[in-house]
Amino acid sequence: MGKVAILFAGQGAQRPGMCDELAQAEPAARAVFELADAVRPGTSEQCFSGTAEELRQTANTQPCVFAADLACARALAAHGVRPAAVAGFSLGEVAALAFAGALTDEEAMRLVCVRAELMDKAAHEHPGSMRAVLKLGAETVRCLAAEAGDAWPVNFNSPQQTVVAGLPGSLERLDALVRDAGGRSRALAVSGAFHSPLMAEASEGLAAYLAEAGLPGAPELPVIANATGEAYPEAADAVGERARLLSSQVSSPVQWVRTLECLRDMGVDTFIEVGPGKTLTGLVSRTLKGVVALPCETPEQLAAALAAAGTDDAGAAGEKEQ
Repeated sequence: MGKVAILFAGQGAQRPGMCDELAQAEPAARAVFELADAVRPGTSEQCFSGTAEELRQTANTQPCVFAADLACARALAAHGVRPAAVAGFSLGEVAALAFAGALTDEEAMRLVCVRAELMDKAAHEHPGSMRAVLKLGAETVRCLAAEAGDAWPVNFNSPQQTVVAGLPGSLERLDALVRDAGGRSRALAVSGAFHSPLMAEASEGLAAYLAEAGLPGAPELPVIANATGEAYPEAADAVGERARLLSSQVSSPVQWVRTLECLRDMGVDTFIEVGPGKTLTGLVSRTLKGVVALPCETPEQLAAALAAAGTDDAGAAGEKEQ
């Protein structure tokens, strides 16, 4: 049998009511939301009852998705899932580091709140947006973005999907160039040009925060970094390099294709996406062949994920406490 990896969803996956059923059914998931509320009161209420508009605000999105991600992962672990490695998409990387023991849950939650504030501030000071470009290869998209000017490929999601961030006028030019090249572009409902040079000040602020806190520590299992598509260094004295990877991430491209290929090369053949939605599940299916990918947000999905992971606890998942 192959190995299991847990993938942590990122900003944009949020939805009203996310993880409500799982929190009711799984004590390990509920404990994460209680911790999140202790650090940032109202987080669970926003997850379970917040409106779509409320959840789209970066200051709300990031803490809520983080809590949902980690809650789902803790539920998997409580039922015996021991992944060979973990990875998170953008924001999800913080949850992945917490799950791997590089941050305590409280440290991670506080870090996410700082990260959200810094990125929101940068987005307001340097307005921009993002486009998902479909049906074109990454190198073609790179060339078109350069031609458009002030636009940068920032999320290498799959071989035929690359997200570009940039200034509004540049993205309008990009739309026309993509259309002429036979591709398709779709505006993303985001509040800034994330993972682009327009987020440089957010990276600097995050680096300063991590340096003062001496974070993150050494992970207890491999965490694949967005910025490189390779594992974070695990040596105890590599805290500076880990901090650099995590802080630079907000203004650097997400190398998701490389991340998935790295996990595959490690022997992973079962990918479980935790948190709201199933975006990453789809990206795995469009990038790798011969692997299993499935989401884990509801009690029913948890049971299916446990079965796919080969645990003996699948039948007990989702049973509500009496």
